[in-house]
Amino acid sequence: MIEMKKPEEIDRMDVTGTFVGEVLTDLGELADVGVNLLDLEHRARELVRERGAQSCYWDYAPSFGEGPFRNVICLSVNDAVLHGKPRDQALQDGDVLTMDLAVGIDGWVADSARTVVVGTPAEEDLRLVRATQEALEAAIDVMRPGKRLGDVSAVIGAVAAEHGYPVNLEYGGHGLGRTMHEQPHVPNDGRAGRGLVLRPGLTLALEPWFARTTDRVVHDADGWTLRSADGSRAAHSEHTVAVTEDGPRVLTRRA
Repeated sequence: MIEMKKPEEIDRMDVTGTFVGEVLTDLGELADVGVNLLDLEHRARELVRERGAQSCYWDYAPSFGEGPFRNVICLSVNDAVLHGKPRDQALQDGDVLTMDLAVGIDGWVADSARTVVVGTPAEEDLRLVRATQEALEAAIDVMRPGKRLGDVSAVIGAVAAEHGYPVNLEYGGHGLGRTMHEQPHVPNDGRAGRGLVLRPGLTLALEPWFARTTDRVVHDADGWTLRSADGSRAAHSEHTVAVTEDGPRVLTRRA
């Protein structure tokens, strides 16, 4: 069942989303050559605790993971595409780092992810990151009453195709609100004009992610981290977005 949100409930999700954006901005400024992933995780944990927020990841134990997950943020480096479990690893010059954070405040959840390149970036990595950002902005623009879910998926897939990146359909966006994962699933490719009609009150986490040369993923030995099957680098951009009468409302914008 898809739960539509009232305007005042979207306002409450916006409070959570603002905090999520602030944390990702803070961590993006800290991420640098030589910084340990565990230092970033500890900083995120500190900020979550100070705000009185509840991590959606702590003790998370879905069927696809080797749970429970005992961290408050996912940190994925280079060929790690999703669900990166923080580990004792210092960032190296040129590393591609994705930070994915979901928390709840007063019962309302927001979810967002950003990818940064640490130190000296390679142009091909910047192009990959920009492609996910471009796909996210295109998907956000579709989040208007009367559009369909297939329209959202189709524009993400179109951006991927334009840049020559394959698309994995297993892991994509999702509904959210009172919990981190709600219906519907939002594939990162699809057919325009198909699927659910978008109505005011629908809230989705849109999250285009692309690996450079494959759409297949494999599990890391830690039981959580998903890596590109061929070792190619990946990037991931995500915002929580609400459909409103006035158009899309991004709840996790960063300064």
